[in-house]
Amino acid sequence: MAHDSVVTAAAEAPAASGWETIVNDWSSDKQTFRVPWGKAMMWIFLLSDTFIFSCFLTSYMNVRMSTPVEWPNASVVFGLDVFGFPVPLLLIAIMTFVLITSSGTMAMAVNLGYRRDRGRAAALMLITAAFGAIFVGMQAFEWTKLIVEEGVRPWSNPFGAEQFGASFFMITGFHGLHVSAGVVYLVIVALKVLRGDYERGGGNYEIVEIAGLYWHFVDLVWVFIFAFFYLW
Repeated sequence: MAHDSVVTAAAEAPAASGWETIVNDWSSDKQTFRVPWGKAMMWIFLLSDTFIFSCFLTSYMNVRMSTPVEWPNASVVFGLDVFGFPVPLLLIAIMTFVLITSSGTMAMAVNLGYRRDRGRAAALMLITAAFGAIFVGMQAFEWTKLIVEEGVRPWSNPFGAEQFGASFFMITGFHGLHVSAGVVYLVIVALKVLRGDYERGGGNYEIVEIAGLYWHFVDLVWVFIFAFFYLW
């Protein structure tokens, strides 16, 4: 009799629905599609960032194709003199090589993280962060050269269309901000991996893969910036 009362009460209890269900699932860390929440949230963030960069690049292409004034020649604007000889896009080529190389070291860090080789995984993450810092340093040099030596401003420049400066500083600056944030993020995660924080917590090294997703996204965006802004 008592058993029947318990069953009846359970059947009559209102089932959670709507937002309450979502909150309950979130708080209990349930994985609806067998994807960890951290990784899912990173994918959502990267998707939103993809829309932002797409808008920037689309706007840049629209401005460049619609302006009646000649667009500055990237080979001239971004060239460097080496021993008295002009080398077009030399700094940009080095920056691209550094960032693509960092993508390889990050991939190796993710692999070693899943093997629980925390020493080498942390070392490769720090190397990746160092590559990122070098990239940001070279970008700062590029900006300084354009602003101080060439007189490029967001509202004007001596090379051609006035929109060039605004497009350049907006797109490369937004990307550089992402790289800088990624460097800090990688250093923090690498130090926590090195200390064994994720092992003591009974978790795993998915955080290394999540950091890798962000870094690969930053590298991929640069490929599009390099193609559309520097090579076009």
